[in-house]
Amino acid sequence: MPINVKRLRQSGFTLVEVMVALAIVAIAVPALLFALFQQLDGTEYLRNRSIANWVATDRLSELRLVVAKQGALPEGELLGETRLAERDWYWWIEQQATEIPGFIRIEIKVSIEEDRTQPLHTLTAFVAPGGRP
Repeated sequence: MPINVKRLRQSGFTLVEVMVALAIVAIAVPALLFALFQQLDGTEYLRNRSIANWVATDRLSELRLVVAKQGALPEGELLGETRLAERDWYWWIEQQATEIPGFIRIEIKVSIEEDRTQPLHTLTAFVAPGGRP
């Protein structure tokens, strides 16, 4: 039985077609991996921002309890470290006078590192030490 060469050529891929397909895959896979890693980094950043918000909210609640108990804010800049979600969080509280008598502007900044130049989250609140917290 003779082999039909024309039929064999029509049923498979040529070497050029295979090489083009491999080149496309070689370009697409790293691009997909890069996009995946960017997504993971973004997810971690949002998780850290959420936890930093919890730390700042906890500090504000604690500060309001101190004001309710003592009737005044602690003097000067407050700073500290909190352990939450198996990580150390560094926070500092800055106070500023406002144009409204009896109110003080509070900024609570939270960072993953001790470096205070780039906080991960900043919470701003107003406290009335002489009145209701």
